[in-house]
This record gives sequence, structure tokens and C-alpha cells, in this order.
Amino acid sequence: MVVNMKIDNIVYHPDSVEKVSNWIYKEFVEEKGEKSLEFVIERFKNRNIDEFPISFIAIVNGMCAGVISIFDNDLGTREDLTPWLAGLYVDENFRGNKIAEALINTVFKKCKEMGYTKIYLRTEHTAEYYQKRGWTFLENTVDEYGEETTVFYMSLK
Repeated sequence: MVVNMKIDNIVYHPDSVEKVSNWIYKEFVEEKGEKSLEFVIERFKNRNIDEFPISFIAIVNGMCAGVISIFDNDLGTREDLTPWLAGLYVDENFRGNKIAEALINTVFKKCKEMGYTKIYLRTEHTAEYYQKRGWTFLENTVDEYGEETTVFYMSLK
């Protein structure tokens, strides 16, 4: 149960980089076999505050419980679209506590502050999750690695 949750930029929590990197590596990177865990760790060590890439973590009862990122691009075949919500992950022990919603809302707020009116995301397995939360379908496409993916967007007005 969530008693105390805080969303903060990972830049201020370097002690969470390894945990977050392991989640993202296992969930999104490992099966593609192109990048190492060390590569992912280095990427998270080089996040920013006011320019992409930006990552936020959820801290629940003093523990890192989830992560989300904003990239300028997350689909090499659609470089015309920016920015992108990416790498949403909530630790299994904390799911069902609206942590993903809090992380997504933090991304919306940050993108609005930066002057964006839309944000995009791609998903291979969770289209229904985003549709239920008001995201608009843009297209089914194939990424630069030949993987089928679905693209959604959200207006930030």
C-alpha cells in the first residue's frame, strides 16, 4: 500500500540508477540483444532536468517503485514526431497503486512546461492500457528493427 509517494527527477537520485536500469533492460532491451545493461546504466547516468532525455522515478515509502522517461524520439522511422513518453515501468510489488498514472501525469506537466502540445508513445504489448486512458491511436507501423509497434498521442492542452 502506498503511504507516501514522491515523483522526482532521477538526476537527484543516482542511487536508483542501477535498479531502474535493470528494470528497463529486462523489460525493453534484453530481448533485442543489441545493447548491454552497462549501456543502459550509462544512459540513465546522463539524464537531464530541462532537456531530453529526462527520467522521473516514483519513490514510495523511501523505495524506488517506478520509472518513466521522455525522449526527443523513440521511433527512428518517425523522427518528425516529438517528444515521446518512454520506458514506463512500475515494480511488480507496487502495481495497482496509481504509480503509473502519477508518473505519466508528471511527464505531461513537464512537456507542457517545455511548450509542447502533444506527446507520443509507442507500444508493442500495452495498446489497450493507453486506449483506456484516453490516448489517441495514430498508426500501426514497423520500427527501425523490423518490430511491429503501435503509436499513440495525447494532446496536452
